[in-house]
Amino acid sequence: MTANLDDPSLYINRELSLLAFNRRVLELAADPEVPLLERLRFLCISSTNLDEFFEVRVSGLKQQVALGVKLRGADQMSASEQLAAISTTAHTLVADQYRLLNAELIPELEHEGIRFLRRTEWTDTQAEWVHEYFRRDLLPLLSPMGLDPAHPFPRVQNKSLNFIVTLEGNDAFGREIHMAIVPAPRILPRIIPMPPEVAGCPHGYVFLSSILHAHVSELFPGMTVTGCYQFRVTRNTNLFVDEEDIENLLEALSGELPTRNYGDAVRMEVADNITDEAREYLRLQFNLDQQDIYQVNGPVNLNRLSQLYDLIPRPELKYPAFHPGTPRPFAQTDRSIFDVIRREDVLIHLPYQSFAPVLSLLRQAASDPQVLAIKQTLYRTGSNSEIEQLLARAAQNGKEVTAVVELKARYDEEANIELANRLQDAGCHVVYGVVGHKTHAKLLMVVRREADGLRRYVHLGTGNYHAGTARAYTDLGLFSADPVLGEDVQNIFQQLTGLGRGEPPKKLIQAPFDLHREIIAKIQRETAHARAGRPARIVARMNSLVEPQVMRALYEASMAGVQIDLVVRGICCLRPGIAGISENIRVRSVMGRFLEHSRVCLFENDGQPEVYCGSADWMPRNFFHRIETCFPVEEPALRQRVVTETLQYYLEDNVQAWELQPDGSYRRRRPAEGEPRRCAQERLMHELGYLEST
Repeated sequence: MTANLDDPSLYINRELSLLAFNRRVLELAADPEVPLLERLRFLCISSTNLDEFFEVRVSGLKQQVALGVKLRGADQMSASEQLAAISTTAHTLVADQYRLLNAELIPELEHEGIRFLRRTEWTDTQAEWVHEYFRRDLLPLLSPMGLDPAHPFPRVQNKSLNFIVTLEGNDAFGREIHMAIVPAPRILPRIIPMPPEVAGCPHGYVFLSSILHAHVSELFPGMTVTGCYQFRVTRNTNLFVDEEDIENLLEALSGELPTRNYGDAVRMEVADNITDEAREYLRLQFNLDQQDIYQVNGPVNLNRLSQLYDLIPRPELKYPAFHPGTPRPFAQTDRSIFDVIRREDVLIHLPYQSFAPVLSLLRQAASDPQVLAIKQTLYRTGSNSEIEQLLARAAQNGKEVTAVVELKARYDEEANIELANRLQDAGCHVVYGVVGHKTHAKLLMVVRREADGLRRYVHLGTGNYHAGTARAYTDLGLFSADPVLGEDVQNIFQQLTGLGRGEPPKKLIQAPFDLHREIIAKIQRETAHARAGRPARIVARMNSLVEPQVMRALYEASMAGVQIDLVVRGICCLRPGIAGISENIRVRSVMGRFLEHSRVCLFENDGQPEVYCGSADWMPRNFFHRIETCFPVEEPALRQRVVTETLQYYLEDNVQAWELQPDGSYRRRRPAEGEPRRCAQERLMHELGYLEST
């Protein structure tokens, strides 16, 4: 009997899978083996992730409902059904966040001399210090807004901290006002350090919300404050730019960015002690449903607690310091980087190895008189980027510098617009990519005149050219002077800048043209090998697996006997372990100190294995709506390194791995009795870099 691979029950909902990922982040915050301040940081990350989930994913579903759009994924859930399921799951997740904070993290922090000083417990000395802070630093910045017919409900910015105040009595002009809104100044920190001699402990902090609560009555002289409740609204932050109808994408995005903070409300977080009347008043003002309201016992923005990590100099409460290693070929500082790459391909594995060789390549290229041109894609670079400075220097030194800057990198749009303008001012040629497609490929090419003619040196990566994330994200980068790879990269830049079709790549696989087709073809090749009784195996690692045709091909491969191991950090819509369909598929998510970001796939190919790395996840947007590249690792020693370091170690991990169950839940792996502890990230830190002992 042939299985029906269109059966919706074979697929996990994308949004619920993303919430399951956030649940795993929260489990790291609850893990007693993780250092205490790192646990707090993971709690903050789970809060930030949830913010973006509502800003982007939930707002998109709400738009579908409002417009009557009937989009459905492979699981066939409607937008309304998804919103209902999301509300149930997210409410549970939020409740668990605050339970963890209040019942575990705060008591453990207090045990370490780190205290949040509640206003109900302030001593006279502490109360006096708080009052002085209020009068000196807070009061001059506050703008209370009374609500009456002449003062309608104000525009509340996305994710800003606000207070609704209930009142009795008349104001200075005799007006009877019952409610007011007090926005908290965004310029002030949400957690205020108190001097140790006042706090009575080494690290005492008071919430800005507590200070305002304690003295809110001073904002309304002659009136009686009957209640004061914090709230925060999450809004739709999608930018609405129709690229087909505009001539200048930079101008259009610049005009759209100021409105981002005032999109439609999609969620409201409020204090758990708010009155029913005040909560209902706010709900109606923001046109929200009951399921969109989240009442919390604590600060309405947990992410603001993240500032404690840098404020508290307690290394024993953090991960031990790690120093990335230098790849052996680059260790000889007296050799030109061009000599090294010309001699052999070099692989770097971030963050276990240093990002410095990428900067060295640009630094030497900027000053080398033999270098004629530099071309690079820029998706996210970070602020005060050395890469930007080096490209500018190269242009000022007379090199032909071309930067393909992706203006639509989510939440980096404004920074990238400014980056593009600065690069243009420095004399670089700046291209904004292709209409309708984000340029997500990670490509760098240096063209150098040498004795035997022009030579191209390339760096191909799985992650952004961003020195900050290079210290926190796991990614791979390949340096090569392979003339075929160089020609492929040259042709892709020609497409991006000249917009012609160009020659099809010989070694690279490129989206949106052939990546989807090639991935499916390689899966089907393994299927044919299995049916013929030959060795057949697929091991793939990525951030997300969503695309239905790829999942269907994997199911068919499993049914033919192909052994499939998937390491998927975030969203996975495929169900493993279903008898007769996916019993040969195993899915795990590995998470820890570093954010897993590498995309790697191994196809056994009847004993002639192929290994590819790239910038694309297996999602519709990456296959069809982005410029992506996937590059082969052909040199045998480097190929084995990729397999060992990015696949084998992760399949052996029994410390930071969660295994996906057929029902869509995840079960954390633990070492069995007598089984050695295997943690992929720890192994790589020790093998490729230097981990300080605490």
